[in-house]
Amino acid sequence: MNDTATSAPPATGTPYVVPAQTRIGHIHLQVTDLEKALAFYQGILGFQVMQRFGDQVAFISAGGYHHHIGLNTWHSKGGPPARKEGAGLYHTAILYPTRADLAEAVRRLAAANYPITGAADHGVSEAVYLDDPDGNGVELYWDRPHEQWPMAPDGGVQMYTHRLDMAGLLAEK
Repeated sequence: MNDTATSAPPATGTPYVVPAQTRIGHIHLQVTDLEKALAFYQGILGFQVMQRFGDQVAFISAGGYHHHIGLNTWHSKGGPPARKEGAGLYHTAILYPTRADLAEAVRRLAAANYPITGAADHGVSEAVYLDDPDGNGVELYWDRPHEQWPMAPDGGVQMYTHRLDMAGLLAEK
């Protein structure tokens, strides 16, 4: 049986649009050291371990979901960090429910002396960027309420990249 989808889409004249309720359910990362990865994702960011298989696999979650992030060492244990050049995952974006929750995550990073590689106000969101222990890019962010998003004259979203007011963010309680 050939599992490759090679046939052309139906010629209906209407392009397929994925259902609005579709979500990215989880990501699964190859890591070089499961303990270091858990020290970051669980110890600093606060994700809960939902299931673990020795020193090879852990499934972690926010809020009791079966897993938002899978971590494994199957093909990567002791290997080099993630490559920055070439094709691959640019970053994993972790959406916090409120600005105060994002601020708490940033305070936890600071308390752990964990390096931040960037920060930005994108109009629709405020974001902080860093790399996990394996060099995988991570974005921590919160979305402003939809009615505060900057809009273009044609009705589309008009995102931008401005300096993040880090002091203002950290003042959130």
